Order: sequence, then C-alpha cells, then structure tokens
Amino acid sequence: MLKILENKNFIIFLVIFFTLTSCAKEGFFKTGDARKNPPDPRERVKKNLEEGKGFRINDAIKGARGATNFEFASSNELWRASLDVLDFMPLTSANYSGGIIITDWYSEQGNAEESIKITIRFLSNEVRSDAIDVDIFYKKCIAPNNCKINKQDGQLKKEITRQILAKAAIYQKQSKDKNYKPYRMSGSDNERE
Repeated sequence: MLKILENKNFIIFLVIFFTLTSCAKEGFFKTGDARKNPPDPRERVKKNLEEGKGFRINDAIKGARGATNFEFASSNELWRASLDVLDFMPLTSANYSGGIIITDWYSEQGNAEESIKITIRFLSNEVRSDAIDVDIFYKKCIAPNNCKINKQDGQLKKEITRQILAKAAIYQKQSKDKNYKPYRMSGSDNERE
C-alpha cells in the first residue's frame, strides 16, 4: 500500500513538473523588456497594476463572489471595428476563430448591374496596418447570368482599412483606460522609503 502511495505522489510530481515546464516553453511565463520597465521593484509593481497586468487580492475576492469575466470576440479591437465599419452590408460569413469576415454582394438601390463584396482576413490581433488584409471584389453584370467579377485595389480598400484601424485604435485606448487603476502604496511600502 505504501509503495502505491509513493508511486502516486511521484506521478503527481511529474505531472506538475512537466505542466509547469511546458507552460514556460509555450509562452505562459512571458519575459519583459528591461528597457521598458523601471529598475525599482515598487515602481514595476505600480506600473503593472496601473496597466491592468497585476493581481490584487481584493479584486480576486470580489471576483469570487459572483462577478465573472469572460473574453469573447468583442474584446478584440480589430474584430469589433471591422464589424462596425461593415455594419451597412449583409454578412455571408463572420468566423472569429478562422479570422475572416465575408460580406454578401451589396449594391446601392437602383443599381442592380454593379455590386461589391468585401473580405477581411485578420493576420494578427495587434492594431497595426499589416494586421488585416482587405479584399474588394466588384461585380458588373450585362445580363442576369452574364457577370464579370474583378478584384481591385483602389481608394475604397484604403478607406475601409483606414476606418477599421482608426476605430480599433479608439477601442484599444478605451480598453486600456478601463483597465487603468491607480496604485496606492500600502503602509509597509511607505515605511521602506
């Protein structure tokens, strides 16, 4: 019986060990850039907590009382901005996990011969100009079954990309402002100074 317990403890130790080491390899423990962080530990704590990266016991206790925090596609600034910019067009597909939004063919009222279709692919979650790829397809029809479709890079593509990035930057700033909480030093920190 004692040997079985020793084996179970050893197996549990190995599972915990490999789990922690695999987290370090996969990026769970991220390293920071020393140039961007203050050398004083109290200043680093203050900076991290103000940016919403830290952990406060009081917040954890409040969260345990029923307030939960789920992250959905709505927390991705580029995704939200893209849907806001394209809200006038019907969507064929909006796949967050696949990173693509495809609209249906859209034409202004009274012009059934010409229509456009927009496809947005997300290459990164960061708000940058190279994080999204916007494709615009133009369809011109001579007759109902005689249509020609062309992909064009024109002013509309630049304008849609610009609008998405501008809205995403606003959402990103709002998110950072929401997570910002001023750090107040406790009495023990003040005594050390």
